[in-house]
Amino acid sequence: MEDQREALRKIITTLAVKNEEIQSFIYSLKQMLLNIEANSAKVQEDLEAEFQSLFSLLEELKEGMLMKIKQDRASRTYELQNQLAACTRALESSEELLETANQTLQATDSEDFPQAAKQLKDGVTMAPAFRLSLKAKVSDNMSHLMVDFAQERRMLQALKFLPVPSAPVINLAESLVADNCVTLVWRMPDEDSKIDHYVLEYRRTNFEGPPRLKEDQPWMVVEGIRQTEYTLTGLKFDMKYMNFRVKACNKAVAGEFSEPVTLETPAFMFRLDASTSHQNLRVDDLSVEWDAMGGKVQDIKAREKDGKGRTASPVNSPARGTPSPKRIPSGRGGRDRFTAESYTVLGDTLIDGGEHYWEVHYEPDSKAFGVGVAYRSLGRFEQLGKTAASWCLHINNWLQVSFTAKHANKAKVLDAPVPDCLGVHCDFHQGLLSFYNARTKQLLHTFKAKFTQPLLPAFTVWCGSFQVTTGLQVPSSVRCLQKRGSATSSSNTSLT
Repeated sequence: MEDQREALRKIITTLAVKNEEIQSFIYSLKQMLLNIEANSAKVQEDLEAEFQSLFSLLEELKEGMLMKIKQDRASRTYELQNQLAACTRALESSEELLETANQTLQATDSEDFPQAAKQLKDGVTMAPAFRLSLKAKVSDNMSHLMVDFAQERRMLQALKFLPVPSAPVINLAESLVADNCVTLVWRMPDEDSKIDHYVLEYRRTNFEGPPRLKEDQPWMVVEGIRQTEYTLTGLKFDMKYMNFRVKACNKAVAGEFSEPVTLETPAFMFRLDASTSHQNLRVDDLSVEWDAMGGKVQDIKAREKDGKGRTASPVNSPARGTPSPKRIPSGRGGRDRFTAESYTVLGDTLIDGGEHYWEVHYEPDSKAFGVGVAYRSLGRFEQLGKTAASWCLHINNWLQVSFTAKHANKAKVLDAPVPDCLGVHCDFHQGLLSFYNARTKQLLHTFKAKFTQPLLPAFTVWCGSFQVTTGLQVPSSVRCLQKRGSATSSSNTSLT
């Protein structure tokens, strides 16, 4: 009996669920019926408005063309009437001269005849009839104002409802990723003259291959694109790939999105490793500020003990998603922090191959600032450029201004204006470390070395601050300079 009751309960539950589904579907159908009424009324209203607009336009065109005919008729009539009046006056004058000439011939007074004949001759010479053109000034032909609307009638007969645009096709072969810009090119599978604009959507991802349905990053939207290509500029490639999709829109409706594509966005992305920083450096993501009151070891150890000290570490930051395999683990510990006069902080990602580029903007009022690379083995008391384990460009605004390239405790004074933003290009396999004015891409100095260990981005600042920009690709202009060999490289041994 209990089994039967349980079975009946299940049947009741199933029926209740099904009834709920049917009721929901009935509500949906009723809502659709209401929507059909509302939407059909709307499109009918739009259709009438479009035809009324067409009628109004045709009426305006008709009025304009009729006005043109009337103006042309009035102008021709005026010219011909003036010409007719002039001819009438000339004819009357000529008839008067003719009558005078006949009377002179019939006169019997021979003494007055010569004088009368001379006067008659002068009158004929000056008569309007001999200065008058006997060609009509205007034509009576009005064929230039005739019309033939056969083609327009065929166009009107071909009027129909707007079709839904087809989905565009993205052309990967012509799309380009370079200089932190992405140019996306697409085409329509069929010609469609009714397309008004395109909508492009893109998002960042760390996953290769077709875009996933669920993704942490939202789609970013670019609307109102009039051409079949678009360039996104000034991007920061803080993830490995980007997804793209495009849809076409006419005046009434948008079509389906194109098949989404994934483009690789290779760039050097790193964070500042706060666990390596000098205690006087306050690290906040990619910004560093020198803090004269920041050297309290007890406070730092307390923060590290309760885990707060790790929040500034880029290893714990979710910004890039999947951690890079070259990213070094945090936890060098307080004893490994740079100390004494080595106001240094390192990046958290090793460079052991390839080409990499990053930029740093420093506060011009900083008393001292340096940027470069270093081996991870750089000692905690060692300053950038003063050992064989580091290379840097150093700016000193304290007492005496200097701009130098430093390595192995040797320095070379650079004869160039000091920029406020520096670009660093490291080609590990070629053993090249170059520094550029980040704004003009002017080469400032190149180290030529044989790197025997992986490198880390390295920075130092005293009484100042700086901001690092990562996620950058090697600029085309920098690659060009290196390929042409126009960059004047300096050997380490040339530093004095």
